[in-house]
Amino acid sequence: MRALAATAALAAALTFTVIPAGTAAAVTDPAQYVNAFVGTRPGGPDFGNGGGAGMTFPGADAPFGMLQWSPDTVTHQHGGYTYDDNRIKGFSLTHISGPGCSDFGNIPFLPTLGSSPVSQYTFNHANESASPGYYAVTFDNGLKTELTTTQRTGMARFTYPAGQRASLSVDAGKAFNAASGSITIGTNSLTGFTDGGGFCGAGNRYRIYFTATFDRPFATSGVAAADGKVDTTRKSISGASKQTLPASPKTAQQQSGVDTRKAPAPSEAAADPAIQAAAAFVSFDTSSNPTVTARVAISFVSLAGAQANLSSEQGSRSFDDVRSSARGTWNGLLGRVNVTGGTDAQLRTLYTAIYHSFLHPNVFSDVDGRYMGFDNQVHSAASGHQQYANYSGWDVYRSQVALVALLAPNEAADIAQSAINQDTYGGYFDRWTVANGGTGVMNGDPVTAIISTMYAFGATNFNASDGLKRIVTGVNDVRERPGWLQYNQFGYVPTGLSDVWGSAATTLEYTSADFAISQLAARLGDTANAEYFLRRAQNWRSLFESGSKYIQPRNTDTTFPGFSPTQQDQYTEGNGGQYTWMVPYNYRGLFDAMGGNAAVTPRLDAFFTDLNAGPDKNNAYLGNEPTLETPWAYAYAGAPYKTQDIVRRALTTNFKPLPEGMVGNDDLGEMSSWAVWAILGMYPEAPGRSELVLASPQFPAVTITRGNGKTITINAPGASDSAKYVQSLKVNGQTSTKAWLPESFVANGGTLDYTLGTAPNTSWGAAAADAPPSFDVGPAPARTGAVTGLASKCLDGDPSQSGNGAAVRLWDCNSSAAQQWTLASDGTVRALGRCLDVSASKRDNGTKVQLWDCNGTGAQQWWPKAGGALVNSPAGKCLDVPNSNTANGIQLQIYDCNSTGAQIWRLP
Repeated sequence: MRALAATAALAAALTFTVIPAGTAAAVTDPAQYVNAFVGTRPGGPDFGNGGGAGMTFPGADAPFGMLQWSPDTVTHQHGGYTYDDNRIKGFSLTHISGPGCSDFGNIPFLPTLGSSPVSQYTFNHANESASPGYYAVTFDNGLKTELTTTQRTGMARFTYPAGQRASLSVDAGKAFNAASGSITIGTNSLTGFTDGGGFCGAGNRYRIYFTATFDRPFATSGVAAADGKVDTTRKSISGASKQTLPASPKTAQQQSGVDTRKAPAPSEAAADPAIQAAAAFVSFDTSSNPTVTARVAISFVSLAGAQANLSSEQGSRSFDDVRSSARGTWNGLLGRVNVTGGTDAQLRTLYTAIYHSFLHPNVFSDVDGRYMGFDNQVHSAASGHQQYANYSGWDVYRSQVALVALLAPNEAADIAQSAINQDTYGGYFDRWTVANGGTGVMNGDPVTAIISTMYAFGATNFNASDGLKRIVTGVNDVRERPGWLQYNQFGYVPTGLSDVWGSAATTLEYTSADFAISQLAARLGDTANAEYFLRRAQNWRSLFESGSKYIQPRNTDTTFPGFSPTQQDQYTEGNGGQYTWMVPYNYRGLFDAMGGNAAVTPRLDAFFTDLNAGPDKNNAYLGNEPTLETPWAYAYAGAPYKTQDIVRRALTTNFKPLPEGMVGNDDLGEMSSWAVWAILGMYPEAPGRSELVLASPQFPAVTITRGNGKTITINAPGASDSAKYVQSLKVNGQTSTKAWLPESFVANGGTLDYTLGTAPNTSWGAAAADAPPSFDVGPAPARTGAVTGLASKCLDGDPSQSGNGAAVRLWDCNSSAAQQWTLASDGTVRALGRCLDVSASKRDNGTKVQLWDCNGTGAQQWWPKAGGALVNSPAGKCLDVPNSNTANGIQLQIYDCNSTGAQIWRLP
C-alpha cells in the first residue's frame, strides 16, 4: 500500500514520466550529474546588476516546487547561500533561484545544541552534499541536517550528537526582507503564518501558512523573541523583524536619486543582529533515537491548506521514500534530454542547467486547487490544472519559457494560464511577480511574450483567446506599459518620462512584445491585430539613427540627444551598443539599415571580442539578458559558422560545473536555459515564434522527448568542443543548408544528422535563402508599378532633383521612372533609387514628403490600409494631397487620416 500511495502522490503532483527503456538510454540517472552548488560563488565580475554570481541555492526542491528548503548563510546572496561562507544561520522554506534582488527566505529552521537559541553554526563543505530533491550538511559540532521535498512539502532529519540537548528553533517572523508572523506550539507540532515581501524594495506582500509535525512529542517547549531568551510558559508568539538588506532598486519609480546599477554585493552586514523575531524553541528526547524527523508543508491560502498538502503529498511515507520519489521525478524531467558521449564536465553542465531551468515558476495552488489571487481573494484552478507564481518576466521570456514549453508543454500551458489569471484578478500583466503580487520590477511587457511563446511551442491547453484580449487591452495600461501613450503617439518612448526606466530599452522591449502579440493574434485568426502589432513591432526604426547606425534615445521633438554606444542612460542594465542588436525578430531589416551583411559581420566581430564585458563597454554582456540573442545573429548575416564559434566559446567560458560556474545571476533559470539551448545547438530567437536558429550540438547524440509524444533526435558523430563547425546537415534525411529549423520541425519532431569538423565551412548556410526568417511588413516579393490618386494622377518623384529632398508630388501619369514605385518587403515605398520619406521625421499636419536615401528609419515606413490610405506608421498620419489640389507639381504631405479622396491611393 505504501508504494501505491507514493505513486498516487507523485502523479498528483507532476505529470513528468520516466523516459521509456531503449530511448537513447546512455544516461540512466541524470540527477547524478546535477551540481546544485553551481552559481553560489561569483564566476565573473560584479558589474552592478545583481552581482557576479548565479545567486542560486543548493537546497532540496521539486520541479516547480512551492517549497524550497535550503540553507542560508550569514553572508547573504540573493539566493540565500554564499559558497565561501562556512556559517549557516538557518534552513528557510522558500527561495528564489538567481534573482538580482532578495525575497522569500521565510520561516528558517535551525537545529541547535543546548537550551537557548543560537545565531549560526559552522560547517565544512566536505560534510555537505546536495542533489535534486535532497540536501545534507553536518555542522562542525556533529549535528546533521538532511532535507528533502515534494512539491508543496518537505521532510527533515535532524541527527543530534549523543550527550547533548537536542533543540530546534523555528522563526515565523524572519525572512530575507522585513517580515512578521505568528507561531503556535502543540505537543509535537508547530503551526502558524508569516507575512513577507519587499522584492527589490517594492511593496509586494504575501502570507504563507505552515505546519510542522515531528515524530515525537517535545521534551520542552517555549517561545523566543528578539532578546533570544526562552519563555517556556508561553506556547505562542507573534513578532516581526526589520529590513536589514540594502534595497536593490529595479523600478522606474525608484530611479530618482539612486544609482540603480549598483546592487549591494554579498554582505555579512546584512545579517539581522536579533537572533529571533517570533520563534518557537523546542527540544527532544533523543536518548533512544538521535534522529528527529519533521514533516513540513506550506500554503499561501490557509493553515488547513498546508495540512491538506502535507497529508496528500507525504502521508506516512518515510524520508527515504520521499527522497527517492523526488529524485525519480527529477530524473523523469532531466531525462527528457538524453545524451550519449561527452565528458563528465559537459554532462554536469547540461543537467545542472536543465535543473536550474525548472525550479521556477512555482506551483502556487494547494492540492485542492485553491490559490490566493492578485485580488487577495481565494480562487480555484480548473480541475486537473495548477496555478503558478513567481514570474521573472524580463528575464525568462527570452529562452527559459521556450525550454519549459519544449520539454514540459502540459506544465507550460498551466504557466501561461496562470499568467492570464494574474491579469484577471490583478487587472494587468506585471513584469515581475512574486507570490500573488506584482512588483513593477524591470521594464518592458514580457508576460505577453511569455504567453505567445508558450503557445508557439505547442503549450496550447489554456484560454489563449481570453489571454489575447487581455494582452491587447493591457498595452494601453500605464501599470503594464509605462509611457504607452507616448509610444502610441510617437512610435517610440521618448526621453524625459519619469515613470520609464530606460526609454530606448523600453521601446525595444515593447517592440518585441508587440511582435509576440502579432504572432499570437495570427495563430488565433485575429488578422487585424496580427497586422497592427506587426507594424508596431517595427517601431525600432523610429529610434534608428541613420548616421551613427545605432538605435538611440530620442526626444519628444524627434531630435536625437548626444549619444555614445557605451552610455547606460536611457537603457536598462546595458548600454546603447548592446541594445542596438535587440531586434531578434527582424535582423534582416536591422542589418539592411546598418548597411548590409558586409557592414554587420565585422561589427559583430568587434562586439564579440569580449564575451562578458559588462555595461561599460561596447561589447557583449552575456552575463545579463539584453544580449543573449546576439550570438545567433551571424546566421542572419550569412556567417552561421561564426555563431557556431561564439556560442560554443560562450558556453564553455561562462558555464562550468563548479560553484563559480555562472558569470551572472541565473534569473530564475534564464541563463541556465541559454546554456541548455547552446548545448543543443539551437535557439528560439524570436519571441512568439518557435523556429530555432542553429549553432551546433555539443554531444554526439541527443534525444529530446517533448512530453507530448514528439521526439527530436540529434546525431552529430565526433561532436566535441573543438569539432563545433557544421560541415553539412540533413533534416529528416534531406540535405539542408539552412541555418534554422521551421516551426513544423518543433511541432512534429524529427531527426537532425550533422557532420561536424574543427574548421569552419564558410559556405554552409551563407546564401541569403538559407538565413533564418525575419518578419517585416512589406510584400514579399516586392511589387512595382504606378501609385495613383486624385484625378487619376500619379505619385511622382521630381526627376529634376537628383539629390535627397526631391519633392514627392502629384503629376499626370506618364509611365516614367519617377512614377514607378516599389512596395518593398521592409515597408518602404521606393522610386528613383530612394525612399518615400517624411521630412525630418516630423509628425505635424502639413509636413512635406520627399525622396531620401533609404535608411531604415521610421520616417520611411508606410502602411497601406484597406480603403486606400497610405499611413506613415510612426506618425499615424496619412499621405495627403494638400487641399485636394490636383494641379501638377503639388507636393504631398502627411495629415490626420480622414478617409477623403485626397488620401485614397491605388497601389501596384
